[in-house]
Amino acid sequence: MKDVSEIHEIMIEIGRNARAAAAELAFATPEAKANALEIAADRVWARREAIIAANAEDMEFGRGKGLSDAMMDRLMLDEPRIQGICDGLKAVAAQADPVGQVIEEWDRPNGLHIQRVRTPLGVVGVIYESRPNVTADAGALCLKAGNAVILRGGSESFHSAEVIHACLVEGLSAAGLPEHAIQRIPTRDRTAVAELLRMTEHVDVIVPRGGKGLVGLVQKEARVPVFAHLEGIVHIYIDAAADAEKALSVVLNAKTRRTGICGAAECLLIHRDVLNTIGRQVVEGLLAAGVEVRGDAAVQGIAGVSPAADSDWGCEYLDMKIAAKAVDNIHDAMSHIRTYGSDHTDCILTEDATAVARFFQQLDSAILMHNASTQFADGGEFGMGAEIGIATGKMHARGPVGAMQLTSFKYLVTGNGAIRS
Repeated sequence: MKDVSEIHEIMIEIGRNARAAAAELAFATPEAKANALEIAADRVWARREAIIAANAEDMEFGRGKGLSDAMMDRLMLDEPRIQGICDGLKAVAAQADPVGQVIEEWDRPNGLHIQRVRTPLGVVGVIYESRPNVTADAGALCLKAGNAVILRGGSESFHSAEVIHACLVEGLSAAGLPEHAIQRIPTRDRTAVAELLRMTEHVDVIVPRGGKGLVGLVQKEARVPVFAHLEGIVHIYIDAAADAEKALSVVLNAKTRRTGICGAAECLLIHRDVLNTIGRQVVEGLLAAGVEVRGDAAVQGIAGVSPAADSDWGCEYLDMKIAAKAVDNIHDAMSHIRTYGSDHTDCILTEDATAVARFFQQLDSAILMHNASTQFADGGEFGMGAEIGIATGKMHARGPVGAMQLTSFKYLVTGNGAIRS
């Protein structure tokens, strides 16, 4: 355990190195950045056995901490998941480089030609829990956007993240880019997090990815601007005009495919007119799949449903549990979502185009879906290659945060001796 003064010095050095690296990355070529990510992907695959061995240490640590099955699933790495990390790195490498892209340009009567172009944010601090793959995702996306990044993973993924990070650094070195472009805080001590949140001189933005407790702490303590990634209190509303087959398939996938991700469905709202038809079929399907369904008085009429408590509305279970409620109409469904949702992802199942239009227009979640599993709430599935997380705030980035969302912009103004009268 390092003492507080030693951690302070370590963090200041990391911050200075990140700022220096960011200055170089701002004009790094797209080819060099892509090459670094391609090489990093190859290194990750070549070192997969070492990553799995490190992950075994993390899994043992997680069991000792009493992590839930869902959290243990988030933590676990095997060959298919490592292949997914490699695929994500290569997908980001293959994307168009956002830095320098002209967003808009126009001419003015005063003789000025004005361009608005994408530019890196600078230094990004990423604080995340459990999932070691975020080490690769965050590193890749920040690099693609020309940003230096300081990574602080959860204590439970410490060893896995260390090996993955080493692969990223090898990619940077081989491509001739500054190794400090992707840094990892080398301690589990929480004092380092407090230091990172106060580093206004060295860090331009903090991205927290995790549960409500982590994000709330970051928002409360940070002096650096924050992209909020709150919990995924994800709702699915089964409308009176829903298709029975689609409803069953989508809800089962949205809840059970992976319960521990932020796009997993946590609350089911059922139009009262179809509660005993489509609704019953869906609830019974969930129960048969091993999901604990906690329902209001109306839904409790279906055998096997447990009573819901007030605390079940607005709960992110990240487990084989779901809250269920009967609603009178789409208005009541949207009212419930506004009250208990987290502005992350919400879905409507219906064949009524008017209902879809109303749902999309009147709700303001970062992601709204129609007849599609909420498990698609993922930057990779959106074609971004990977994501740092789903931003639920309304300033700057919103929804899946990929490379494009990790840029700002600047104005380039050209004249021909223009003067202002």
